[in-house]
Amino acid sequence: MSISVKNFLAGAVICAVAVMPASAQQKVGTINIQQAIVSTKDGQKAAADLQAKIEPTRKELEAKRAQIEALGQQLQKMGTVGSEDAKRKLQEDIASKQKLLQRDSEDAQGDWDQEQQKVLNELGGRIMQVINKYATDNGFSMIVDISSPQTPVIWASTTIDITNEIIKLYDANAPSSMSTSPAATKPAAPPAAKPTPAGAKK
Repeated sequence: MSISVKNFLAGAVICAVAVMPASAQQKVGTINIQQAIVSTKDGQKAAADLQAKIEPTRKELEAKRAQIEALGQQLQKMGTVGSEDAKRKLQEDIASKQKLLQRDSEDAQGDWDQEQQKVLNELGGRIMQVINKYATDNGFSMIVDISSPQTPVIWASTTIDITNEIIKLYDANAPSSMSTSPAATKPAAPPAAKPTPAGAKK
């Protein structure tokens, strides 16, 4: 579950947006919205914070994988030496741990996707406000997002790309207010099972 800038922005869904009605002089610009988000100070901070948040879970899953691999090696070493009963129990133990690991991995991925989408929604909303203001102030009729391979843009001049301008404008006018931080977002340990008071019904 290593996190990279690419994975961090894989879930962003921000399309080309018309920011002004058509006028006598059409002015079109392009932007790589993914690059813009990750290059802002808030984007870099969010990526680092999410990395720190997921790190404990990643290490835990790696430890479980290592344990399963060790059991697998133990089973191989048994070969024809160990009893069939011992090998069967070991195989069952490995299968059980593999199922638990699969479930834990899926749960962790679901939590990660949810946290990622939450951050992307926040950053996406902020940067769209910057784009709208920049486009309006500079007389653009349309800004097209070219970060997706599905964008129907065959060719575009680099002179109409506003990505760097948006990054600078965002950082200059939108001081970081991301609520996520390694300390604040560190996932709490699973609650320990509460002991049943003596005499209480289970």
